[in-house]
Amino acid sequence: MLPLEDLSHDVLGKAQRGLGLDDDTLAAKAGVTLAQLLAAMDGEDQSQLLALASALGLHGPSLVTMAEGSWRPELQELVGLKQFNTDFGDMTVNAYVIYDAATREAIAFDTGATAAPMVDFIKAEGLTLSHIFITHTHPDHIADIPGLRALNPAAPVLSNKAEPAPEGSIFDTGTTWQVGALSIESRLTWGHCPGGTSFVVRGLAKPIVVVGDALFASSMGGCKISYEAGLGTNRSELFSLSDDTVVCPGHGPLTTIGEEKAHNPFYPEYKA
Repeated sequence: MLPLEDLSHDVLGKAQRGLGLDDDTLAAKAGVTLAQLLAAMDGEDQSQLLALASALGLHGPSLVTMAEGSWRPELQELVGLKQFNTDFGDMTVNAYVIYDAATREAIAFDTGATAAPMVDFIKAEGLTLSHIFITHTHPDHIADIPGLRALNPAAPVLSNKAEPAPEGSIFDTGTTWQVGALSIESRLTWGHCPGGTSFVVRGLAKPIVVVGDALFASSMGGCKISYEAGLGTNRSELFSLSDDTVVCPGHGPLTTIGEEKAHNPFYPEYKA
């Protein structure tokens, strides 16, 4: 299983930036010294995590759990779902293939740094690539559209109209598709980027949602466009899904909606 994308101090930094708080203001709000704040942000001192979480609207115990490394999502293995993880500079990025085992029709989500592993898998499994869906157009997610599309030049490259992809066609939020037994529904989960889109896929043993950088295991994408929108659209469009829905993020391991309700520090309202 892949490691978590973020550590506790990454969550603190994303929340601080999202709320637009400078160090002095956050330290005063949390009742900690500036030195304590900086040590926490560097991941060197965990003693003030509860105070900082409270000041940032985060769930403190979940943040402490992250710092301790004492929780990881359960391993998710579904027939018809394959995750691909490729190196992009000093980080890694995920892309996905989901397929109907009966008809052998496949749909792809993003490309990662290189689509070569996806292409090899599709060929080895005797699948036919039907559609290429783009969660968002940051370079690490669309780096190899040509390499993936070479499998089937007729396969449309589809992205939200708020964020057109190269070589692609646009769709309106809420558009749905049917590929064999798979139904695909688009949901706008923006904040990290203008047209970030999550795709709810039904037809396998469990429902799936491919979320790009909207949500990670125990974290979420940095919201340079709108922190409020990032939190809000995740709540309305993702956390409204059933708890058994498998979350396929752009970085880090698979998780589920139920696990994120229980463990994600950004969403304290779902905790017992």
